[in-house]
This record gives sequence, C-alpha cells and structure tokens, in this order.
Amino acid sequence: MQLRDKLDQDKMLITAWSTSPSEEMAGALARCPFDTVTVDMQHGAHTESTAFASAKAIFAAGKPAIMRIPVGRNDLASRALDMGFEAVIAPMINSVADAEAFANAMKYPPVGERSWGPMKALQLHTSYSPESYFRSANQKTMALAMIETRAAFAALDGILATKGIDGVFVGPSDLSISWSGGTGVDPKNKELQEVIAQIGSRAKQAGKFAAIFAVDPADVPRFGKMGYRLAALNTDPGIIQAGASVMLDKARG
Repeated sequence: MQLRDKLDQDKMLITAWSTSPSEEMAGALARCPFDTVTVDMQHGAHTESTAFASAKAIFAAGKPAIMRIPVGRNDLASRALDMGFEAVIAPMINSVADAEAFANAMKYPPVGERSWGPMKALQLHTSYSPESYFRSANQKTMALAMIETRAAFAALDGILATKGIDGVFVGPSDLSISWSGGTGVDPKNKELQEVIAQIGSRAKQAGKFAAIFAVDPADVPRFGKMGYRLAALNTDPGIIQAGASVMLDKARG
C-alpha cells in the first residue's frame, strides 16, 4: 500500500477527483501525473459497482485509490478498504462521537471494530499475506475526517486526538457556508483562510495529516505552507474542460 508511505515523505500529493460512474475514466485519471485518484460517492454519480471497479482500474495504473463515502456510511468505509482502497474520506464529521464511529469502522481491534474480510484487497495488494495485511492495515490504511462546519472546527482537537483518525480533510465550500451562517458559498472568504491555516497547523502539531479540496489549483503551494500534504484538484469533468481549453486555445491561435 503506497499512499501512507508517500504521505510520510512530507511532500504535497495531488489527487484527481472521480465523479463520473466510469472505471475507464478513473483509470484514465490515474494514468495522468496525479499522485492518487479519489472516487467520490458523496456528490459523485458512482455506484458501489463502479466505485469498486474504479479501484481496480486506478491500482492497475500504479496509483493508490481513495474513496469519499456518503454521509454516515461507515459500513461502506470498511467495505471500501476490503475492496483495496487505501484511504477513506468521511464527510460531515462534526463531533468526537462522529470521529469515533468512523474510526471504529476503519480499524481492526484493538483500535476499532472492523471485521475481517479483505480478500479483494489482497488480490490487488499482492505483496501482503493475510497475516501481514492484518498487522499493517491499521497503520497503512487511512481514515480522513472531513472538517466542513463550525461544529467540526470547534471539535477539531478532539477529532484529531481520536484514536484511529489519521487526518482531516477540509471542504472549503461547505465550511464557508457554515461559517457565513448559510448566506452563501465563498471558499475564498478572507476570514476563512485563517481557519484553514489553523486546521493545517493543528493537524501537523497533533501528528496527523491535513488534506483539502483546492477550489483554485493556484492555492496548493499556499496550502502546503500551512501544513497540508494532500490536495484535491477539480472533478473529472472540470479536468476535461481545462484540458480541452488548453488544446483549443492552441488550435485556434
């Protein structure tokens, strides 16, 4: 399993964001120079079948796969790991209790309550035996709790201290909605930038990883200075549109 090893190198990793229910599209993203691909089952159109097939396509391209589960689907979190995903992002983790429930699904005893059955994962991660997978999974597979509300930010230190939580993932758009009391979506809100910086710094101080969705790719270096080590860039339709714009601009002079 590659993702944890890459993050431990303390370098900024970039993930593509797969929303289209297509394993071919997910595999194509993985063959681009992204470090990893995230399959989105919260706001994306993926079904369980297309998500699990996408994990195989991403792995076949030599990249680790991440899943974002729908809100509260901790059953799907442990199943994602069984299918070979190396990390799971859980949205709307607004309290320590939410974090504990997520971690319980992600980690084997004595840390959590994940049940045994990683047979598909073992078919992908062939360097592991069942025994070595069990011994390493709690450290190598990653539980990332989303911080996207005022309540989550208020509970941040407790969430970071939760056993089995490996890091946090900031959703700037949702956080901006919560921060403004629902008056609008503005991930560039000036006041919010200090909050985002605090999350990155406090995660690093706690020995946990910080990740973020970069609405503007130009913000990634700035996020890196804040302590973030994983940034998501656009969805697959956005990536296609950006690439098409570059090619068409050249073609049309």
